[in-house]
Amino acid sequence: MNVLLPTHPSSFSQYPLYHHDAHQNLASPHTPSRMTTRKRKADDDGHDESMSISPQASPAFAARPLARPSKKVRANEISGRPLALPRLLETLDADSLRSVLQTICERHPQIGSEVVSSAPRPSVASTVEVLSKYQDKLREAFPFGGNAGSDYAYNRVKQQLNELIDALTDFTPHYLPPNENQTTVSLTYLDHATKVIHDLPEWDSQSHKHHKDNAYDEISRAWAVVISEASKRGGGFQLHSGGWDQRLSKHNEQSGGRMQAALNALGSNLGWMGGMGAGSGSGSNDSGSIRNQLLNGTYGASPGNMPVRVGLW
Repeated sequence: MNVLLPTHPSSFSQYPLYHHDAHQNLASPHTPSRMTTRKRKADDDGHDESMSISPQASPAFAARPLARPSKKVRANEISGRPLALPRLLETLDADSLRSVLQTICERHPQIGSEVVSSAPRPSVASTVEVLSKYQDKLREAFPFGGNAGSDYAYNRVKQQLNELIDALTDFTPHYLPPNENQTTVSLTYLDHATKVIHDLPEWDSQSHKHHKDNAYDEISRAWAVVISEASKRGGGFQLHSGGWDQRLSKHNEQSGGRMQAALNALGSNLGWMGGMGAGSGSGSNDSGSIRNQLLNGTYGASPGNMPVRVGLW
């Protein structure tokens, strides 16, 4: 009697895949199973269920790329460079700006000529302000105590003294005719410039006095030029109406008679008005002078007759 149960092929047919795979696994352990092959195929095709829920496989994740911080390229490009011209000019004070402009004009004369023709004419007030700064430098240079007119003081202030006198020498021709055609402007400058000369120190040594003497001589001749030109305009009546003849007389007095040349020019050009001679004190009050006749409206009147009115008086 055969104790072995008969083999039922049909019982194995229910699990053909399992039987085949198990057989292959037993037969060759190095041969991959069909299930493993299918799984890998499913992984490759993207149909595996377990992998479909991964965030990396999500369409929404793929549609939103990771935001990366922008690269600051300019930070690597910053390097030292000089200031632009407008910013550089903003940092310069008036003295530095004048120094730079003067250097450029000296190197390029054509630019200097253009600056001279384009710059506005300096006013008397601005010129007087410049002269005042030179005066301040001269005062500050004087030594404390001691004799202000001594040789020691002169050596201390010689440079500042020459700078002030040079400034007067350069500014004065600018306000003379024909460069300046307005008599009032010329006389106003000369009045201030003469006051500056009055304030120049008086030195004990005769060799140092030439500074002030020469300054008086130059300003006196400048007064004479303006007086001569003013006499050609309306007979020089503007000199009287502005009281410039009296101011000049006071300047000559304060200078110790060192401006007599200007008074002589005033007398020779305007003597027809009366009372314009040097040192004439009573002539200016002479009721019969032409000047007073013009002011009183009696010019041309004969004795015993009604005065002839002149102009709109």
